[in-house]
Amino acid sequence: MGADALIDEPTLATVTADVRRALTERWPAGGDRLDDISRYALLGEGKLLRPLLLVTSAEAVGGDRETVMPAALAAEYLHVASLAHDDIIDGDETRRGRASVHARYGVSEAIVTGDALIIGLFAALAECAVPEANIVSAVRIFAQAGVDLCRGQMEEAVLVPPGHATPGSGLAAYLRMAGLKTGALFRGACQAGAVLGGGTPDEVDVVTGFAEHIGLAFQMYDDLLPFLGEDAVTGKPGTSDVANLRPTFPVLLAHREGGPAERRVIARVLSGGLPPETALAALREVVVATGALDAARARAREEVRLAKSGLGVLPVAEAAGLLGAVADLAVRRER
Repeated sequence: MGADALIDEPTLATVTADVRRALTERWPAGGDRLDDISRYALLGEGKLLRPLLLVTSAEAVGGDRETVMPAALAAEYLHVASLAHDDIIDGDETRRGRASVHARYGVSEAIVTGDALIIGLFAALAECAVPEANIVSAVRIFAQAGVDLCRGQMEEAVLVPPGHATPGSGLAAYLRMAGLKTGALFRGACQAGAVLGGGTPDEVDVVTGFAEHIGLAFQMYDDLLPFLGEDAVTGKPGTSDVANLRPTFPVLLAHREGGPAERRVIARVLSGGLPPETALAALREVVVATGALDAARARAREEVRLAKSGLGVLPVAEAAGLLGAVADLAVRRER
């Protein structure tokens, strides 16, 4: 842990607390069923990274926190809606350490709640007290982020076509998918924050590049957590990816670096038929033996370094430092 992270974490906690307060005020208890389910989905133990990134990007270019707070909530609406739908697709019964939305309320209710949150984000954006042209730009940014997220979800589904036993689509396809599925909302939050905060085109470009790198870092490290035995960090089962026959970053690295024996193990696991716990244990052995675990961790850390490398040009140094601290969180989540 760097000294800058130690200094910045209290401030990060302050920003997060402000976002959580705004969410709680917007979604009080005692509403109708849709409100109750939305409140459950939004007010779990999530890290609120996307709204945190939006607020901090706005502040890094000279914007005001409270002015852009409705957009920060919009970022969380889109993220949480995607999680509710994703958990249905993957059949995950837990999320953020408790029952997923569909496990608690049913599939139909989870789909409708996700849809309502996606629609509601545009109303939230309209509440920002900034020039209308900036709001229109932010709407375009969020709409593109949502489409990219869906495109990434589609690409993830075909990383290994049904019936294929080897991850033939390889690392290039994985990186493209991660840049869409995970990177889209990081990129959208940072871009929208900088635009709503009144940033120049060059400043918007800086936070966009930052977001693209941390999106990759977070996805790469998420893929590592099941092999580190850190289910509690993700709040969902560590066997989720292997149960869905999904080749994650360390597995793809192991397939590239391993010999015939290791590739046969990977092929057997991705062909299905093994109990998830057995399959994960087999993959963990291969990932460690091939050096893929260390290589994946090193690549994630390199993405963090690249993300932080351009932040020095942003006009508000303290907020730029907070963005760097968020980047550091990507590779410190086993602690």
